[in-house]
Amino acid sequence: MVAYLKRKTKQFIESKNMYMALVIASFLESIIVPIPLEAVLIPLMQAKREKIWFLAFLATLGCVFGAIIGYGVGYFLFDQFAAQIANWFSDPQQLENVKTQMQEQGFWYVLSVGIIPIPFQIAMLAAGAAKYSLFMFLLATLIARSIRYFGLALLVKLAGNQAEAIFKKYKIPTAIVLTLVVVLIWWVKH
Repeated sequence: MVAYLKRKTKQFIESKNMYMALVIASFLESIIVPIPLEAVLIPLMQAKREKIWFLAFLATLGCVFGAIIGYGVGYFLFDQFAAQIANWFSDPQQLENVKTQMQEQGFWYVLSVGIIPIPFQIAMLAAGAAKYSLFMFLLATLIARSIRYFGLALLVKLAGNQAEAIFKKYKIPTAIVLTLVVVLIWWVKH
């Protein structure tokens, strides 16, 4: 699937629809598609280095739009579909645990989930289901996804054509370090 995305990315790099396609891809990745946007975004940034920061902005924007939809689904539809949503998880109690965490530590929870490579849909649904502050949810989402996508832009800016290899090699350790930083900040604040 990643190889297919790379081929498609190369095809639309010069397309006039490229920018809208990036926003749509980011939107879809944030709400339903469990394929990392990085597989498309890094090659795109490498090909369009003069627009690298704009591409990071568009990826962030698409994700924030998707987050609003996911939050809304959790907010308005969770009670009607709680049993079906809970069955998507390996353990139905997992969603209730996430909901409880959201009520207790919402901002830091969304920020952490938005940075580390786990499905962001969990945070969106939990924030909506817990009726967590939409403003604080969007702020945490914006910060987390900005760190992620503008961090990729910086990586491409500094590493050029080696960015993809570096990203693959250090993706997990970087996610762990960023998560630990967020947890440390949260712990210091309490």
